[in-house]
Amino acid sequence: MHYLIVPGLNNSDEKHWQTFWEKSLHNTLRVQQHSWDNPQKNDWVTTLGDTIQKLNQDTIIIAHSLGVATTVMYLTQNQGKIPAHIKGAFLVSPSDVDNIEVIKSFAPMPLEKLPVPACVVASENDPFVSMERAEFFASAWGVKLFNAGKLGHINSATDLREWEQGRAFLAAFEQSI
Repeated sequence: MHYLIVPGLNNSDEKHWQTFWEKSLHNTLRVQQHSWDNPQKNDWVTTLGDTIQKLNQDTIIIAHSLGVATTVMYLTQNQGKIPAHIKGAFLVSPSDVDNIEVIKSFAPMPLEKLPVPACVVASENDPFVSMERAEFFASAWGVKLFNAGKLGHINSATDLREWEQGRAFLAAFEQSI
């Protein structure tokens, strides 16, 4: 299996679990957005789509934060046109674009069933999405939700390094698809 890392606002720095996974998982690629600190919805979704079109191996998308919104937008805008090699989406800490001012330009969050297998991983004390809202997203998208406990935004500030719990969630997700 190959993996496509889709970071959120400001990219994922050297302390972020996505960066650790990019180095430790075999066959990974990271989406390279044009502007990490001034995201533009159409540009981010187009860049993700262009990256996906260049892939030719079975791939799971591993998205975080605003990368989740970008991934969900790509998937819902391309119903019926998702390449067969996209086997699923692992969606961690889906920032609530409808209610967070700095990323409100990405609103509204799509609330359609996703066209590929997916799961959501959420934290009970994420400042960018409540557990109730994460559960609402997972339900709307028709996917399973993994509760990660109290890990904040599941980002660099949490200092998870390889985030073994997340790797276990990813392994369970892979087995289900």
